[in-house]
Amino acid sequence: MNTKTAPVPDQDALKRIGTMVRQRLDADPQAYKIPTDKAEIYAIGDLFTPEECQRLMRMIDAVARPSELHETAYVAKFRTSYSGNFDPHDPFVKAISRRIDDALGLPDKVGESIQGQRYLPGQEFKPHNDWFYTDQEYWKLERKRGGQRCWTAMAFLNEVEEGGHTHFVEVGASIEPKPGVLLAWNNATPEGLPNLDTLHAGTPVIKGQKYVLTKWYRTRKHT
Repeated sequence: MNTKTAPVPDQDALKRIGTMVRQRLDADPQAYKIPTDKAEIYAIGDLFTPEECQRLMRMIDAVARPSELHETAYVAKFRTSYSGNFDPHDPFVKAISRRIDDALGLPDKVGESIQGQRYLPGQEFKPHNDWFYTDQEYWKLERKRGGQRCWTAMAFLNEVEEGGHTHFVEVGASIEPKPGVLLAWNNATPEGLPNLDTLHAGTPVIKGQKYVLTKWYRTRKHT
């Protein structure tokens, strides 16, 4: 596969971490693997209680602001949700974060702060990859801050009346939000290359609202 990023930074780490998390999730009877050879995508049901989901939604309302991309200004019509980072020192947030870490078998130190996101009717996040494009200027900073993103963990917090699916474009999987479900995927291939087939979108909410939280993991300690 030509990812146009050769030589690939962090390839060995991406391969090693991918193997470790894959083995962890394959051994978890609660984890369901999306049937595809193009990407490693798992869903874990009921990881969070309804009460925890409600509390997290209230926390998102408190921190939500127009979403940004890679430290840049709000980009209209590409990512039109509202988002905000949770306080990583809050005991409740730490407990939620630890549960996600345990599900994937990854140490907290390689995780970014949990981000909450809220989508109102008409809001969306157009198709994108979570891994960093290492030929871009922002990579100079991100390489120092923990390196490439390896896994993404995203939790659905509520049912959406209509729309708001997570659509993996190349895989052809459109996943409906279900409260308490954690969706996790490997941003790399088993060989440790950024996986182009993880291209995904938050499709427009048509009716209701959509609340999710996301935690991205790096190949090294995140700073």
